[in-house]
Amino acid sequence: MSSSNSAVILLSGGLDSLVSLGLVRNEYEKILALTFDYGQKVFKQEAAAAEKISEYYNIKCEIIKLDWLKNITNTALVSDNEVPENITDYTLSMKSVWVPNRNGLFLNIAACYADSFGYSDIIIGANKEEAATFSDNTEEFVNRVAAEFEYSTLVKPKVRVPLIKYDKRKTVELALEHKMPLDLVWSCYNDGEKHCGKCESCIRLKAALQACGDSYFINRLF
Repeated sequence: MSSSNSAVILLSGGLDSLVSLGLVRNEYEKILALTFDYGQKVFKQEAAAAEKISEYYNIKCEIIKLDWLKNITNTALVSDNEVPENITDYTLSMKSVWVPNRNGLFLNIAACYADSFGYSDIIIGANKEEAATFSDNTEEFVNRVAAEFEYSTLVKPKVRVPLIKYDKRKTVELALEHKMPLDLVWSCYNDGEKHCGKCESCIRLKAALQACGDSYFINRLF
């Protein structure tokens, strides 16, 4: 049975999923976080971050294994290929870390949960900045997938994208304004004790923190 007070959130443990959750948490009585294991190099870090963030916001987090996706993904997030560092061309970086239909698949899995357990909304951390190079972060993409759920589910969940109009700087500003636990996130493409500071995701996050004049979280994360 559908409830207007429930949601499924795609929680990678990174900046965008943290802030998306922080912005909507008080709107729902129940939220289920889904974290995906598709063989990414940093799954342990992402899962640990997602678990800590879920505990902070007092929600349940479920891990979904997608071994078959690992088997068909040949780019640097999963394979032995090195993640590009100190990049200047985000389009080339995007191609090097692309995972086949990742957000489309994740949203459809979330819709399965919504349809089965009655969650009314699905939350995804797609954002304006990455939409410039990652087509599965665009508002058009999200709207088209959401339209599919009108036919593929009985619950017909809405897809909410709290950050779709925001870049990373604004996202960090929101996190700081609402005192969200930025020190819990893992946004790096590389494995390690701290963020590498050199991959595309790190460059975006660090630049946003610097633009906001925040040295505390820079020192904590990098």
